[in-house]
Amino acid sequence: MNKTELDTQVSLLMQGTKYGDETLKQAMAQELRMRLLEVEKEGRKLRVYCGFDPRTSDLHLGHTVPIRKMRQFQELGHDVTFVIGRFTSLVGDPSDKNSVRAQISMEDATLNAETYAEQAFKILDPNQTRIAYNDTWLSKLTFQDLIELASHFTLQQFLTREAFRKRWKAEDPIYLHEFFYTLMQGYDAYHLKTDVQIGGTDQLFNIVTAARKLMEALGEKPNIAIILGILPGTDGVVKMSKSLGNHIPLQTDPEDMYGKVMSVPDIAMGDYFRLVTRLTPTEIDEIEAGLESGELHPRDVKMRMAREIVGIYYGEESVEPAEAAFRRVFQEREKPEEMPDFHTRHGIKLVEIIVEAGLTKSKSEARRLVDQRGVRLDGVVVEDPKEILELDEPKVLRVGKRHFLRLLPPEE
Repeated sequence: MNKTELDTQVSLLMQGTKYGDETLKQAMAQELRMRLLEVEKEGRKLRVYCGFDPRTSDLHLGHTVPIRKMRQFQELGHDVTFVIGRFTSLVGDPSDKNSVRAQISMEDATLNAETYAEQAFKILDPNQTRIAYNDTWLSKLTFQDLIELASHFTLQQFLTREAFRKRWKAEDPIYLHEFFYTLMQGYDAYHLKTDVQIGGTDQLFNIVTAARKLMEALGEKPNIAIILGILPGTDGVVKMSKSLGNHIPLQTDPEDMYGKVMSVPDIAMGDYFRLVTRLTPTEIDEIEAGLESGELHPRDVKMRMAREIVGIYYGEESVEPAEAAFRRVFQEREKPEEMPDFHTRHGIKLVEIIVEAGLTKSKSEARRLVDQRGVRLDGVVVEDPKEILELDEPKVLRVGKRHFLRLLPPEE
């Protein structure tokens, strides 16, 4: 590999990284450069991994930020492992949480993980991706192993983390098992003997402090941390999260994805263009310059962003119908031309209709939408989630901003 090729790879792979410290960023770039030369001499490719905890069944657009970086490594010919963290899910990453995560069972984690690979393959090349489950090695560790792993860290190191520090100061509980998460993730990196680990800025401690130290202590070269920016949710402020309801799921439809992207505040468009589109830095710079000068209208730019994102996940043929549906429903304030029918039955409650039609996954989620005034029946806001519908004529149910259902009277 000549110097130009090396420089090109390093530049591409470091694109979009965010360490909060320029010295650390330069150190990681230099380590990446040296490791690329080392593996070339050894006649192999970089071993790259990123882990995803199946605490819910859906991946969302925020997860695609590290997945797209994994794809860049693939396209350069490197070995990529997509780790499904069924075992780390039992604890849950406390990195950005102000309270302890609820624990889930192995059965729930396994069920949630069933479609993770399929969702990831919307971006990754399935023929060049290794899928691994970390319970296959973490579940075999003994208590003696755990003592050895824990001996490399101090309590003070963990309490310097922002989330723990805030809870300590507020005298909120910090549970011992929450510390295990970092040890488990660090052991993942060691077990896989990775050259590169990818994660968001919320993973700085887990990767840079813990995994690198643990790998070196156990006799492996410390992996190189590729730390990426965090995609804000549709509120444009906090990290995209299903639990916060500000996420854009991958398992949806083109119209819903287009509409959710269009709901993103203007201030967050730069992050979305940089983190989840295929546009080059030069193209993004031109867009931002056009917005600043007034040459480009924010609405037109956002529609370009929505077209780009829908095109990535559903193909270019899906873009025009999705945009037409958005214009019709949101800009022209019309109902969709087509919507699914739902035959009601005597005594059925509104929340039961919403769940049975697949518009939410649980009655609690349906009730929350009603409480947030997000459900309308023939244009009228529904106030009571326990309302029983007895229809003698068709009515249109609107759930959220994008889902419509034609309710029909019971079949006699």
